[in-house]
Amino acid sequence: MKITLLLHNAYAVGATLRGTLALAAALADHHDVELVSMLRHREVPRCAVDPRVRLVPLVDTRVGSDDMAHPLFGEPAADVPIADRHHHQYSLLTDLRAAEFLRGCDADVVIGTRSGVNVYLARFGPRQALRIAQEPLRYDTHSGLLRAELARPYRALDALVATTEAEAARWRAGLLLPGVRVLAVPAVVPAPDADTDTDTDADADGRTRIIVAAGRLVPGERFDLLLAAFSAVCAKDPDWRLRIHGEGPERARLRNLIDGLGLAGRAELAGSRTPDGAEFAGASIAASASDTEASGPALVEAMRRGVPVVGTGRPPGPTELIQGGGGGLLVPCDDGRALAGALLDLVGDPEHRRAMGAAARESARRHGPEPLAERYRVLVEELRATRRSRSVRRALGLARSRARTLPRRAGRA
Repeated sequence: MKITLLLHNAYAVGATLRGTLALAAALADHHDVELVSMLRHREVPRCAVDPRVRLVPLVDTRVGSDDMAHPLFGEPAADVPIADRHHHQYSLLTDLRAAEFLRGCDADVVIGTRSGVNVYLARFGPRQALRIAQEPLRYDTHSGLLRAELARPYRALDALVATTEAEAARWRAGLLLPGVRVLAVPAVVPAPDADTDTDTDADADGRTRIIVAAGRLVPGERFDLLLAAFSAVCAKDPDWRLRIHGEGPERARLRNLIDGLGLAGRAELAGSRTPDGAEFAGASIAASASDTEASGPALVEAMRRGVPVVGTGRPPGPTELIQGGGGGLLVPCDDGRALAGALLDLVGDPEHRRAMGAAARESARRHGPEPLAERYRVLVEELRATRRSRSVRRALGLARSRARTLPRRAGRA
């Protein structure tokens, strides 16, 4: 097959981009793969692109480029939803180039990787190709306006892929998408770039008594709850340390909370996250009090290094991740006492940590690029086999929807 993946900016950096590049490389083991980047802001990509994968940029945003002088470059995009948080980065030139590329595309499968790009795929994707849209973010992180803007174009898709079963259920319930296969495929989390797995022997001897958390410093990540729970850990074993990696508007408040809890020197706001999760290297425990993260990619990065996880258990948190194969402990959201208890269970039992770390590494393998490339191969076969029946369901579903709205419109008239 020829498979085309549509990206916002393949020249940027981030965990989601690394996952997409790893998936492209795994697909290239058996298929002809190309990456199409809507934007290009530098000469070469920051993240390595497999040499077997073609990279096609559409709009060059580098200072002095011919595209920046194009009259359409300064005009806001009309095809990307206005409520999309990246709308301001797109232009009528992006609309034009995306439409031209997709209308002439000869791929068998085209995969979009975020909402704005998915709309291009739905509107302009070649009819002969299977059109698959990935939604890496949680359903409720999209505003009501954005979901409304996505509803109509998404009906033209063959499949919509969320990162968890809970999120797939939300998309099914929230949008009328007859004939569109809505399913869950976990986000790809590549293996660490280097051999930086946890040194479990040193951990057992107490030489790396470190708990690591990572995420945006925002209220929904509940780092305040984690710090309160960690203070209970320090009360019983003051040798442990907590490192929180990330940036955001809550930094000053969390800094004050650390001082107020008497955790200075024990809890640290350690700065930005790394794209490959290197902050978990050498950690003994990974922790998350968040009730906002859909797929828990940071936790997968920890688990791939053999680090056991303590996380909150309300979907769409890490419930599916941990229940899918062990490697962690789940506690209720907003329950600082339960969170502290789970941390203390692992802090006080090195053998349990080692066993759980081994289970974590094994569980995280299902997020590797090779098994997920196979998931997409199976999905493509299913979509091909059901194309005609899904087309009928789409037509019937939309007809029923129109029939229901006509009486309401007549009543308003």
